Amino acid sequence: MNLRFLIIAFLFQCASIAQDMNSGFVLLETGRFSDAESYFEDVLTQHPGNKTARLCYGRAVGLNGRPGKAKRIFDKLLLKEPNDLELKLNYAESLLWNKEFFRALKYYETLMKDYPEHPTILLGYANTLSNLKKYEEALEYINMLIASDSVNTSARISRKFIRLGLAGSHANNGRYTDAENLLQSNLEEFNLDPETQLGLADLYLQTNDLSKAEIVYTQISDSVVSYTGLSLVEHRRNNNKKALQWAAKAKNYTKDIQDEEPKLKAQERFIQALLWNKSFRKATSELDSLERTYPDDKIIMNLKASIGLYTGDFRKSIDIYRSVLKEDSLSFDANLGLANAYRANGNLELARRQLLNTLNIYVNQKDAIALLQQLEQELQPTANSSFSYSSDNGNNIATNLNSSIRLPISFKTHFNFAYSHRSTENSLSGMRAGYDQFSVGSAFRIRNNTWVKGNIGLLNANTSTSDYTNWIGSVFLESRPLPKQFLRLGYTRELQNFNAALVAEKILMSHYMLNYNLSTNFGLGWFTSYTYTAQTDANTRNLLFTSLYYQVTDRPLIKTGLNFQYISFKEQRPELYFSPYSYQATEIFAEMSRQSDKWSFAFKGAAGLQFVESQEATSTYRLDAAVNFSLGKDFTLGAFGKYSNIASAVATGFEYTEMGVRLRWNPIKNVSKRLVTGD
Repeated sequence: MNLRFLIIAFLFQCASIAQDMNSGFVLLETGRFSDAESYFEDVLTQHPGNKTARLCYGRAVGLNGRPGKAKRIFDKLLLKEPNDLELKLNYAESLLWNKEFFRALKYYETLMKDYPEHPTILLGYANTLSNLKKYEEALEYINMLIASDSVNTSARISRKFIRLGLAGSHANNGRYTDAENLLQSNLEEFNLDPETQLGLADLYLQTNDLSKAEIVYTQISDSVVSYTGLSLVEHRRNNNKKALQWAAKAKNYTKDIQDEEPKLKAQERFIQALLWNKSFRKATSELDSLERTYPDDKIIMNLKASIGLYTGDFRKSIDIYRSVLKEDSLSFDANLGLANAYRANGNLELARRQLLNTLNIYVNQKDAIALLQQLEQELQPTANSSFSYSSDNGNNIATNLNSSIRLPISFKTHFNFAYSHRSTENSLSGMRAGYDQFSVGSAFRIRNNTWVKGNIGLLNANTSTSDYTNWIGSVFLESRPLPKQFLRLGYTRELQNFNAALVAEKILMSHYMLNYNLSTNFGLGWFTSYTYTAQTDANTRNLLFTSLYYQVTDRPLIKTGLNFQYISFKEQRPELYFSPYSYQATEIFAEMSRQSDKWSFAFKGAAGLQFVESQEATSTYRLDAAVNFSLGKDFTLGAFGKYSNIASAVATGFEYTEMGVRLRWNPIKNVSKRLVTGD
């Protein structure tokens, strides 16, 4: 972009040679390159040997989008006059037009040996270094030129763009203060320069300094850029309603302007803001209207893919992003979007590969690195431990210790190792029981988001009257058969170990389970779970749980809804456990959760009525709360507690309290890092 500012220097040279072509020089100087090309072509028809006219014709051709032809023109001129400095300077610049930056570098270095202080050579050499992203060297030479020629406008403008490039490089490498200083230097020299303002706003977005970003966007004179930028700031603040207001303001502003580019940018931000607010139907309608005006535009295609990501149609997004990349392999939105779509669809290997490809193009790009780090967590060995204490109004107390290790060996396969110990005692009868369980398991991803998971292990239980060992295990199929749907089908075998008396009975339960969840794009969801249990005491149980819920907000996540539960046993065993022929419970519930960089919390509450056979209805309520604190990326400490009086756990009149602590940590860091980076 800054190469155009070399035009002025060359025009002065041309003007000194041929004053009779002033009108052609004006056309070049004012950027009317097509007219300039026609003008000098006419001159050459009458004066084919005029070197100045041919030189200016070559410049007009090159700046009018045909750099290859311009280079050939200068080549031919140099064959006739190989020592002509003016021709050499034009030829050097034509190398830049043709993006032959390494050849240009060598050529300028040759010129500098003979003309070390020539301003045009210094300017061209600095611009060449800048195009090769050698910004610090470029800045050194451009400063050298300005020191000797402080009024050189072209040099100052080139320095502005060199600073912009160097600031971007510093930002990519985390040197945010250095980047900010360079941008502020630009603004001191070019007050309210739009390119620098955009660079500064982007820097503040990278550092999450949203207040400063807001100030910069309010100072930008281009209203569309200002409004769309402020919309993005509010989105980053999780204030999506206000983001939509700014986006709508940008869209309304463009109604009275003719330029198509800002119109498209404003429409793009408006549709994005609709997606942020989950107004998917309106976003689709707006996009359909926009597509009629700009068919097959890259922005339209990327927006279509974004809608697919937001609505759970990941396969559609993948197809669209692939199509965009066939036309433009350097599209940042499509490169990063495809990685996100692969990840959402469960194709983590392809997501990793796409992210590495994105980072090859956009080195140290912050969003791509953040997503790669999230993938790294999928390959990170993880250890979880928890300890809890529980009691109920039946004089039962228990302590529980659970530990597990998840060991991934690839994005498709991981292994699990788990150990648990439970000690329970009845303070009234004095009966005690201990329970130990060890299991190993694995999970294998068959395709996309479809997994087969299973484990098998041994349990050992002991009481004052018995000591026995048996096997336990589970196998599950988990899948997302259609967008916004989740299905889980499986089998689990476990010991009934709620209290010491039940442990002594050696009752093993075989659960056959089916879970299904359907969510929608407008917040409504439906979850249903059915479990058939066959027990070794010859009893069987049917359990149906269904929940109709609505997601009120995203941040914090708030859900509310209605639950219904039905339980029936083939035989009643009231002396051992709660086993009615018919039990029903209906309750309303609400839950809220939120997560920050360090803290997360969750709270659930429910209240309703329960019906045990023909008995009168009784009230039921339960509370569940948890809080976690992260000590870095690899260590999380949490506490939790719950209270319930729901009869489905044991019996009517039952009250249960539990509290505990949990720990999550990643014991091995480098293993997953090597797997992700490929080192």
